[in-house]
Amino acid sequence: MTMVQVEPRSTGTAPVPRAVADAMETAGPQVCDDMTVEVALSVMASARTGHLLVCDNDGVCTGLLTQVQLTTVRDSSAYTDRVQLRDILVDPGPFASPVTTMAEAEHSMRYHRLDALPVVDEHGNTLGVLALAR
Repeated sequence: MTMVQVEPRSTGTAPVPRAVADAMETAGPQVCDDMTVEVALSVMASARTGHLLVCDNDGVCTGLLTQVQLTTVRDSSAYTDRVQLRDILVDPGPFASPVTTMAEAEHSMRYHRLDALPVVDEHGNTLGVLALAR
């Protein structure tokens, strides 16, 4: 007996959900999680971007940090010049897959109050960023 996969018939009226891969931007600056906050802020200023993708030593994306987050850490009373990005990335936040629908990604971004969402492959390698339009 052969299994047959039946697909629903398209009526032409239902829109095809867009995937994140269709709307993502290039990844932009990626930095290692052992970088200090001050150096990360310098990289961000040089790149003229509002966020950095943070990766571990194996190149796996561990999160995304914004300029506001880094500035808040630098301006806190507990800050020292030895604070590394891995020290402040305690909750890496959500990631999207390239096949995630735009509706799912937008919901996640609204729920977590994010301006940008890293897009990673099945191994955690960064493919791009889904960012809110300004």
